Amino acid sequence: MNYKQRIRAIQARLRRNQIDALLVSQPENRRYLCGYSASDHSINESSGFLLIHARQDPWLLTDFRFQQQAEAEAKDCRVEPYPKGLLKLLNQLLPDLGIRSLAFESHYTLHDTTQKLAIMAEKLAINLRPLSGWIEALRLIKDKDEIDRIRAAVILNEQIFQHVHQTIQPGQTEIEVALALENRMRTQGAEGPSFETIVASGPNSALPHAVPGVTAIQANQPLMIDMGLILDGYCSDMTRTFVAGVTDVKYLKIHRLVRKAQLAAQAEIRAGIPAAKVDHIARKIITDGGYGDAFGHALGHGVGLAVHEDPRLSARNRSHLKAGMVITVEPGIYLPGWGGVRLENMVVVSEDGCEILNQDHTGLDL
Repeated sequence: MNYKQRIRAIQARLRRNQIDALLVSQPENRRYLCGYSASDHSINESSGFLLIHARQDPWLLTDFRFQQQAEAEAKDCRVEPYPKGLLKLLNQLLPDLGIRSLAFESHYTLHDTTQKLAIMAEKLAINLRPLSGWIEALRLIKDKDEIDRIRAAVILNEQIFQHVHQTIQPGQTEIEVALALENRMRTQGAEGPSFETIVASGPNSALPHAVPGVTAIQANQPLMIDMGLILDGYCSDMTRTFVAGVTDVKYLKIHRLVRKAQLAAQAEIRAGIPAAKVDHIARKIITDGGYGDAFGHALGHGVGLAVHEDPRLSARNRSHLKAGMVITVEPGIYLPGWGGVRLENMVVVSEDGCEILNQDHTGLDL
């Protein structure tokens, strides 16, 4: 990873905007810029802050629990612990560095923290500047190393699904299957799941974000598995829907319609196409098939260090896709009382099309 190049890009933007420094708090943004992989345990408990000076080497500010990890991972940063808290350290560090204007990630920083920063900034005669999206804009386009890592995460995710898929039997509970998938993720080298695994049987599969429970998997009913893992920092995300038993006419009709929508959208993805148009292509097929009201979410989203990031394949997104973006394509149909079908692949956008990262077609073509 070329962390120095990424830092330099942010520093150049700071100088153009006449800002002396940026305080980075969002965990994926920290990792993207310096390689520090610790995650925040909760919304009000941070594992560290990256202070990017417009003209000097960056500082990684953390506490004793993470100091050794920070020093091992953030090779291009000066690591400074804050035994008495972040604000105490900033009160000393910012004047020492000659910082007169400080930006912070307003989309991630808690309101309470923002208020405390504002009080400190006023006392130090520092201009506090809220900003958002700078680092996310860099993360939109993945470089070769990032794509290779995402591809590896997708391959491992598929291998785990294939292994567990062969063991699924009617009578197992949803949570038993979910635990089997997540346990194998860990034993096969993943950092963990990229989100809580969804295993939804029968009518539960009509819930797009169903939570697996003690419901027993029933024969001849839809079974939806939405799973992803983190490998070397990068995420995968895949959904497969199938029947543990015999498929009936209704299931086949809905499954084939969803697959048709997915294939049509994938065929049109390329650099320059509006994200909203890709969503429209899939949505029109499902609408023409009589199930438009049953497809209520966006077609897809970006995947990288976070499992849900920009760009969004949504009717509201008027931006155009660019080469190097990694996105999901996941149309679905959800019928309360019966169940649902969602099929999800991940693709890399290229100048003249896209690379479909998924190779496993278990349950896709019926």
